[in-house]
Amino acid sequence: QVQLVESGGGVVPVGGSLRLSCSSPRRVYRTYTVAFLTYTMAWFRQAPGKEREFVAAIQGNEKTYYKDSVQGRFSTSRDNDKETVYLQMNSLKLEDAAVYYCAAGTIGRDNFYYYAPQERMYDHWGQGTQVTVSS
Repeated sequence: QVQLVESGGGVVPVGGSLRLSCSSPRRVYRTYTVAFLTYTMAWFRQAPGKEREFVAAIQGNEKTYYKDSVQGRFSTSRDNDKETVYLQMNSLKLEDAAVYYCAAGTIGRDNFYYYAPQERMYDHWGQGTQVTVSS
């Protein structure tokens, strides 16, 4: 079972930036590094009273996919050696405020864009980190 831990959430004014991180505390050097490469890592978010929604995903080969409303403002990256994935969020808007979740799953390269936004494709989830955007 992969455990994921998000960090980096906080309060930021409209137009500000935050960088979220997600890693697994149960890292096993080398062996897990190989396994980590096979995971598609994704970010989802859930605002109060709304369903959880897809934000961004990145495959082991660093192919990425973004929700339309964050395209150009958010960027996800990964450090496979550190087994960590990041979400850089710039030009934050009020509607970006939510609890952000990190998730890990296995998605084939050929089906990445179709399956990446689907929650059911992810087997492992973090506990979430709160992002608050103030006006």
